[in-house]
Amino acid sequence: MLLPVNITLGVVLVVLLAAAAGVAAFATLGRSREIVVAGLRAAVQLAAVSSLIGWVVHALAPTFAFIALMFGVAVWTAGRRVTGNRTWWWVAVPIGVGVVPVVAALLLTGLVPVRGIALIPVTGILIGGALTATVQGGRRALDELATRYGEVEAAMALGFLDRDARLEIARPAASDALLPGLDQTRTVGLVTLPGAFVGMLLGGASPVQAGAVQLFVLVALLAVQAAAVAAVLELVARGRLHRAAAGASAGGR
Repeated sequence: MLLPVNITLGVVLVVLLAAAAGVAAFATLGRSREIVVAGLRAAVQLAAVSSLIGWVVHALAPTFAFIALMFGVAVWTAGRRVTGNRTWWWVAVPIGVGVVPVVAALLLTGLVPVRGIALIPVTGILIGGALTATVQGGRRALDELATRYGEVEAAMALGFLDRDARLEIARPAASDALLPGLDQTRTVGLVTLPGAFVGMLLGGASPVQAGAVQLFVLVALLAVQAAAVAAVLELVARGRLHRAAAGASAGGR
């Protein structure tokens, strides 16, 4: 067992969480409370999932219900991170555009069996990747438009369509959302050994099998994240996803 589940583990987790919040407070990062809440939520949610997962994975109906729950939570989380107004629900599009085709392809080719024990973790990893890319791409795009809305208006004055003017400004910033995934893929095995690889080894798989699974996860994540960033950028450019702030012509109407 990699980590024994005992009092020592609990104490170490509390100390690490307190240290993270303390460093954030000392550096005045303004995220101390969020760190504590995130850690406590993770503990509660993982405890709940751990108690339910044994039942969920043995039947397709609860499996798909659990996946739908994961998707819904991802949309809510990403949407509220990107914007605080009623357009937040549009983030369901980039997350869905990224995840659904990849999962469908994996099921149709038989690479992932239609069983909860395989489908839930794979889909969860892909939804998580799409969530991260959507949040980073959407926030970067909207931040850039808010900062440089004068340039957007100037481009429209020169004859650019609203969408094209926003794309010219937001595209470089939104594309930066792909950098974490690219860096992780480039350095895999040299800097870190990601979770899928380690998990396979602990489960008794050979190093070759573990490497193949990890490569599959990384490449699938690249596909999901590229689609998510492209979709969220298009939504921002078309004004479907925006912020009610100064420079409304740049952020959408």
